[in-house]
Amino acid sequence: MIPNEASAQEPRAPSEQPGEDRLRLLLSTGDDQGERDALRLGLQQAVGALAGLGGLAHLRGRQARGGVPLRLSTSIGLPRNLTRGWVYLADHDRTAPGRATAENIRLWLPTTADTPGPLPPGSGVAAVPLPGSEGPLGALSVVTAGDLPPTDGQWDLLERIAAWVADRLGRPAPAEPRQRWRLAERRPGTRLPTTATDVGVGTWEWNVRTGEAFLDDAAQHVFGMPPDMYDGRIETWVELVHPEDLPWVIADAEDAARAVGGYAAEYRVRRPDGGFRWVQARGRSVHGDDGRPLLLRGVLWDSTETRVAMDTVGRALRHMSDGFLALAPDGRIIFANAQADRLLGTPGRTGGRILWDLPGVGPSALEARCREAARSGTPVSGDIAWDGGQRTYRARVMPVPDGLTVYLTDVSERRRAEEAQAKAAQGAADRAAHIGRLTTALAEAVTVNDVVHAVAERVLPLFDATGLIIQTLEGDFLRAVGFVGYPPDLMRRTGREQLTPGTPGADALRDRMPLYITSAREYVSLYPNRAELREWAQKHAWAFLPLIVSGKPVGCCVVSFSEPRPFTEEERTLLTALAGLIAQALERARLYDAEHGRAQELQRGLLPRTLPVLPAVTAAARYLPATEGTTAGGDWYDVIPLSADRTALVIGDVMGHGISEAVTMGRLRTAVHTLAGLELPPDELMAHLNDLVSDLGDDFYATCLYAVYDPAAGRCALARAGHPPPALVRPDGTVHFVGGPPDPPLGAATPPFALVELEVPDRSLLALYSDGLVESSRRDIDTGMAELAEVLTRALTLTPAAPGSGGRHDDRRLEVRRLKRLCEQVCTALGLGKGHAGDDAALLIACAHALAPEDMASWSLPEEPVAAGQARDHVRRQLERWGLDDLVTTTELIASELVGNVVRHARGPVGLRLIRSRSLVCEVSDGSLTTPRIRHAAPSDEGGRGLQLVAALCQRWGTRYTPYGKSIWTEQTIPEPDARPGP
Repeated sequence: MIPNEASAQEPRAPSEQPGEDRLRLLLSTGDDQGERDALRLGLQQAVGALAGLGGLAHLRGRQARGGVPLRLSTSIGLPRNLTRGWVYLADHDRTAPGRATAENIRLWLPTTADTPGPLPPGSGVAAVPLPGSEGPLGALSVVTAGDLPPTDGQWDLLERIAAWVADRLGRPAPAEPRQRWRLAERRPGTRLPTTATDVGVGTWEWNVRTGEAFLDDAAQHVFGMPPDMYDGRIETWVELVHPEDLPWVIADAEDAARAVGGYAAEYRVRRPDGGFRWVQARGRSVHGDDGRPLLLRGVLWDSTETRVAMDTVGRALRHMSDGFLALAPDGRIIFANAQADRLLGTPGRTGGRILWDLPGVGPSALEARCREAARSGTPVSGDIAWDGGQRTYRARVMPVPDGLTVYLTDVSERRRAEEAQAKAAQGAADRAAHIGRLTTALAEAVTVNDVVHAVAERVLPLFDATGLIIQTLEGDFLRAVGFVGYPPDLMRRTGREQLTPGTPGADALRDRMPLYITSAREYVSLYPNRAELREWAQKHAWAFLPLIVSGKPVGCCVVSFSEPRPFTEEERTLLTALAGLIAQALERARLYDAEHGRAQELQRGLLPRTLPVLPAVTAAARYLPATEGTTAGGDWYDVIPLSADRTALVIGDVMGHGISEAVTMGRLRTAVHTLAGLELPPDELMAHLNDLVSDLGDDFYATCLYAVYDPAAGRCALARAGHPPPALVRPDGTVHFVGGPPDPPLGAATPPFALVELEVPDRSLLALYSDGLVESSRRDIDTGMAELAEVLTRALTLTPAAPGSGGRHDDRRLEVRRLKRLCEQVCTALGLGKGHAGDDAALLIACAHALAPEDMASWSLPEEPVAAGQARDHVRRQLERWGLDDLVTTTELIASELVGNVVRHARGPVGLRLIRSRSLVCEVSDGSLTTPRIRHAAPSDEGGRGLQLVAALCQRWGTRYTPYGKSIWTEQTIPEPDARPGP
């Protein structure tokens, strides 16, 4: 055994189960497959079973006694250059298939320097014999990927596959003859074609079962055999065939014997006298009664003279730069020059073979054109792909009396040039389209960010650029307003640079000419003090384009590349033209951004910066300005604290956009604050606002909703002028839109306004909104309100309020954050994210907190002087119960003065109420509508100082009218527990 040789009895890997699925697949095949198909199918399964690199199938000659060498019948997975050494294996060959056949054993051999191929290092060849009744028919071999032999299970599977293949080889061939394409069909029973009468034609016969060969005298004469040389053995004929032609001649003869069909070949023979001749052979196979191949018989003749004559004519054709083929009527190749041989990949072996049987040709465009020329009798031409599409040839097929001639002209370079020209034209068209889209995008760009995005999206792909910086000129500085393809740290460091000589942007603006830097070396040589920035940015070519508008520089556009770039004249012209478009768009965008910024700043100044956190109401709001246009909008909202912990919620929308509308909004907001301070009911307040808007002119209109929430009664009163109804969200998640049809907008309404009152359960939400939230071009207001209700219900389930929250300061801050998140969720769900188009939108969501019963106390008092004393008693006892002893004295005095004034100057009924909240509220009510006022009493006056005393003792005080009279209220700050003085 040679080194590293391993036999089947010495496995070196664990046993594996055979692939039963592969065997079942083989056994399921029908009987309509020929021997070659069976060989390939079995070989494919064998390679798959061993996960090999490829496979080889060798067959012996038809002589059962042996003596005919192994011939490669088929292979899979291996390139042609690796299989050439395996085509013909001589007697006593020591390769794995040779030994497996000769010794009838299974065998694995590692790859060595002597292995044909050569095969890849570290691989091996596993071979099993194909069993036959009179000895192995050949061998089935797999090129393994590793340096270990197959396992026992794999050997068993290989042998079972080999047995299946051998069984298929022993079966009769399919009844149908092998189909071959013929340009001229012969009638059944006609004789084989013969040559001219002056050419000696011999007959021959080969018994494929016994290996005996018969040659008549003419055939022996063609081979140059002396009478004593012919012994009836096929080996004698084999020895005369030229060694270079022997492998394929044997292969074609055996193929013809196994298949029912014709045989044709032209090959060289070496005569015993030392000379050689060309021989053409024609024949047909004959099968026995059992359906198996029996004989291959036919005629042969000396074709040397014909060959020489053809060579005389073909010398000129052989060395043509074009490929030339002459085809017989049956499609066989009569002549092929050197270029055609090279194209077909079968040098010296094309003669006498059918063109379509050659490897790499098969059914193709060339075959289709030949068929068309033979059918029509007219020349046919066209391009065909060769070498897997690597080359292109112009095929011209010309019908001639004896068949066809085919010219193959290499037009690869011409087609590449045409393709390059077409590509250039297409590139120019694409650039033109790109510039058109860029022009459209820049024309539609509104903001500076829009300009940067349009340039990055349209210009960078056009030049395969990887970086972009847009800079604007601000005094003596260049400020980067947008960039793509640069590290953010670098832009933060160099985002604003002074316009001084020695920088590329400054030089481009100074000369007002584009500056092109084609490489990093050129950059460093021009600007050595900025080499560090170039290394950081990792760019290798730049185009600094000055942006000029009406002769005035406005900025610089920097386009950069990751590789050096020479910048062709066409590219420079195009970049210069694009710089003008970018400059115009950038200047328009800067003006828009400036105006839009001023409008937004005005808008923010007119809206409340923060909403107050009140005992009765926790609120959050969201304002979304429209992105269309640069002017301020007229949407506004507010939360206003009133007396007795009551809270006013207001939202409005001045129709239109612009500075005048924003000013009107500011005036309305101020007016609402003023009127709310007068404690007017919502309907009366709305009437005063209507008068204010009407006085502004006929072109001013506004919608408004004003609501007052009373935590003591748990009720809300509201009036609205042309505004969408508020949404009441109860604690159980149900949503109800409050109120019927609204009154006309302010400026178009005629008072009185309808007053709507409703009960608001504790922890309910009131959602006030402008029409921009629920109405847009894609939905009407009813659909938008339905979506709002659904969104509010869904959002509340995701962010429910904590039970009992809202009492302490920390709880209120948490609730404010919850309401802010709710506003964001509502706006997002309704498609009003940041930068939405359309109308302004405002949303105000307030959570109502009813006063607890234990924080309120009220009493009815008689209309007599004793009422003041009773009021002091009630106050003292209630404050002691609340633990507010520090406020007893001042509150007694306030209540006594107010009750005394009522008894003296007003009329009943008289009532007293105390409310404990973030401050202590003391209210005295009566049935009179007279308004008390502070007077400046003279030193001699006995009265007139009561309200001065009340104002001095409380934090603030006022008068509120009710349906039954009026109420005078005061508020005192409740001291913190640790701030109260000790005993």
